[in-house]
Amino acid sequence: MIKNVTIFGFSESKPGDQEYEAAYQVAKLLAQNGYHIVNGGGPGVMRAATEGAHDGGGKATVVSFIPKDMTHFEGRDPTNKADEEVIKGSYVERTLELLNCGDVYVVFNGGTGTISEFAMAWGLARLYFGRHKPLILYGKWWGEIMEAFIKNMRIREVELRVYRIVTTPEEVLQEIEKLNKG
Repeated sequence: MIKNVTIFGFSESKPGDQEYEAAYQVAKLLAQNGYHIVNGGGPGVMRAATEGAHDGGGKATVVSFIPKDMTHFEGRDPTNKADEEVIKGSYVERTLELLNCGDVYVVFNGGTGTISEFAMAWGLARLYFGRHKPLILYGKWWGEIMEAFIKNMRIREVELRVYRIVTTPEEVLQEIEKLNKG
């Protein structure tokens, strides 16, 4: 049963940017329908997810860590006012905890951090296929990315069955509700 939705995406996204607004709307709609939102505690899409959860009457948990000797990590955003914070010791531990906390993942546009989170989630979905945590890839552009993987990488058929590409908040909710119905 899906209850917790982990949201991944671009930390440098600002209010008004497409992925910021989409993450906000997705989190708001999910919260209005009883889902708990989880994110990395940073700015951008992560803050948008927390704000959307709250404006939808729900709650948000963030998983963060205090970076040491990292020159290009956004860190914890003090304006991301989550209801609960889980602090881990490293980026890898944080990512694993984000994956552990979610029952399903929604992946928005992002940079290398988002790519690493997506790749780990996708790999785990294949390894645990049948008991895997599904991926919802938000944005039409994901089609091109996935086609490039299929064309250029050694992708197994089962790896294509663990994700869905959607383009609206309503489609995110529909996919999650389909998964909950089994």
